[in-house]
Formats: sequence, C-alpha cells, structure tokens
Amino acid sequence: MKSKLKSIISGVALTATLFSCGGDDPKKQLDTPTTGSISISIDESFQPILETQISTFESIYKYADLNPAYKPEGQVINDLLNDSTKVAVLARKLNEEEKAVFDKRKIVPRTTKIAIDAVALIVNKNNKDTLLTVDELKSIFSGKVKTWKELDETSTLGDITIVFDNNNSSTARYVRDTLIAGQQLPSNTYASNSHKALIEYVDQNENAIGVIGVNWISDFDDATVIGFMNQIKVVAISSDPAPFTNDSYYQPYQAYIAQAEYPLRRYLYIISTEGRTGLGTGFASYVAGDKGQRIILKSGLVPATMPVRVVGLRN
Repeated sequence: MKSKLKSIISGVALTATLFSCGGDDPKKQLDTPTTGSISISIDESFQPILETQISTFESIYKYADLNPAYKPEGQVINDLLNDSTKVAVLARKLNEEEKAVFDKRKIVPRTTKIAIDAVALIVNKNNKDTLLTVDELKSIFSGKVKTWKELDETSTLGDITIVFDNNNSSTARYVRDTLIAGQQLPSNTYASNSHKALIEYVDQNENAIGVIGVNWISDFDDATVIGFMNQIKVVAISSDPAPFTNDSYYQPYQAYIAQAEYPLRRYLYIISTEGRTGLGTGFASYVAGDKGQRIILKSGLVPATMPVRVVGLRN
C-alpha cells in the first residue's frame, strides 16, 4: 500500500514539475524551427515588413511565439554581442570585429539574405527640387552645400535641414559609409524620435530633407503609407554627374531597385547565433522561402531569393 502511495505521489510531483516548466505549453518548451518562444531584435527601419512577416508566421505555426523589439541598428548589434538576443534583422552583415566576439564563444553566426532594400530621400511638398544627383547628395551630406539656392538658383527656400530617424540608425550609418566615406555628418543634421516624426517634420518644414528606409513608403496597399505619401515628395536620384535629361533620375520603385537603376540600395539580413536549429532558424527559412518572399514582393522591396518580373511598356 505504501509503495502504491509513493508511486501516486511521485506521479503528482512529476506532473507539477512538467506544468511549472511549461510542459503543457509548446511555446514554453525548448524551441524548434516551428515551436517555442524567442526574442528578435529588429532594425526599426524595417518594422512594417517584419510585423507582417511575424504575424503571418505565427498564424501558420500556432505554437510559435516571436517577440520582436524594434530598435536603432546600433542597439540591435549590441543585443547580439551581449547575448540579449540570438536572432537579429539588420541592413548589414557583421564586421570582422563583431565576428571575433562570436569566434571567442565558438559560435558561427548564420546570415540569411532576405531582401534588397533602398534608402529614400523625402522633401516637403512645396520643394520643387526633387531631382538630385549622387554628387549633389555627397555635397549636401558632407556640408559643402548648405542651402537649396546652391543647388538651384531659382529656389526660394533657405538653409537645408537634414533629418534622420535616429542618430544611431542604419540609414545614418549608410549615408556616412556610402556618400561621405565615414566622415561626420554636418552641423545642420538632426534626429527625430521615430519614422512617423521624421515624416511629420518634413511635412511641416519646407527646408528639410529626410532620410528614411523605403519600407516605410513603398507598400501602396497600406493606408498608413498612402497617408505618408500625401504629406511629402520622394526625391529621384541620378548616378550621372551631369544628366542631360530627366530620364536619368530614378525614384526608389521596386523595378528600379531590382535593376540597380536606383543608386541607394542595401541588403536586408536575418542573423542567427543560435548554434542549433531553433525557432530563429525556422523563421529565417520561412522569410527566405516562397511565402515570405511573396510578402516582401508585395511590400515594394525586392525579394532576395525569387525572381522579380519587370514588364516594359511601349506606347
């Protein structure tokens, strides 16, 4: 009788242990490619597209729980290096110094390219100067050109105000690396608190030029994007130092990004330091797969692993 009672007590204790460890909830168990719970640090430039990817993934895999934190690029990198997260979404690969941190831990980060993105420049609705060359951009962001009249003698606007979403953002880093060779941005550069605040600032200030991830203005099926586009103009850019016609200028439309006609392009990556095949790996595989790439295609970005069909029309 005592032996039977001990068995019953042991069984109850085991059941209680399983419940306390999440044995009844697959999201609380050790994660697999389609189950469990993980945190993901995400460059806030890509919040619209990643919100869609995550919600769709979780609707397909009901035992998967992805907890995103949208942050400036610098903070996302720090989360990876400090082991606060094992999965990140970034607009660049890890550099050699960052890889060395993981080498010491005997971890090989897995990098999955998921999209081709672009950096867009936006101006006030009253600004008529919506055609800029790459050389002119270099002059603006280096501080050599500080007024709109220096770009167009007929302009009635005043001093140029450069606005980013955040000092530590991927767009600010991209401009420094790509347009001014790592130099400091000029004194007429400011940071807003968010992408929405950036767009509102440009809407309210005629002299402003804003730098934003194209993801925030590319999905024309999104009512929020349509609202943003009613507030600002998007600058068309030419790689030609002295273009003879307007045909040399390109806005960051999907086709021009895909064909590399629009010059301010960048790639989007999911980086995992899991060290095994977990939920982060499963999510990366999903986004790089057919369903995830179709979401990217619809958003206005260029899928990394599926072809984009560009149709030419003739009159």
